[in-house]
Amino acid sequence: MKVLRHDSSVAAGPARTLVGAGVRGRAATARRGLISASDADDLAACFRLLGDPKRVRILYALLGAGELCVCDIAATAEVSETTVSHAMRLLRTAGIVRNRRDGRTVYYRLDDAHVRLLLDVSKEHVVHEGHEGAVER
Repeated sequence: MKVLRHDSSVAAGPARTLVGAGVRGRAATARRGLISASDADDLAACFRLLGDPKRVRILYALLGAGELCVCDIAATAEVSETTVSHAMRLLRTAGIVRNRRDGRTVYYRLDDAHVRLLLDVSKEHVVHEGHEGAVER
């Protein structure tokens, strides 16, 4: 879309966007609720972490059990311990899980209620009535 200066008298495409023009109405309301570019990057990174089915199964194993060691997570989620260890490193760095050491064993759990809420709402969205379970591409 071609964007023109505010003082231009020529419309700029179908949206008639003008640089410097004030944002009004619903657009202004939407802009007030818009997250910053930095927060959007962080959120997108979080969703990328949740974009792997093995990591999602690992997180739901932790959601169901509360706290598990790597070998129990692997058995529950039906993935290798190597996969779990790698996933835990990524998820811990992102603040999605936290760990606790007991001797030589490391136990993992979801970091906080926000992560549990995100998983609960996501699952509810996928299984709600009328949802086909497939994403259109």
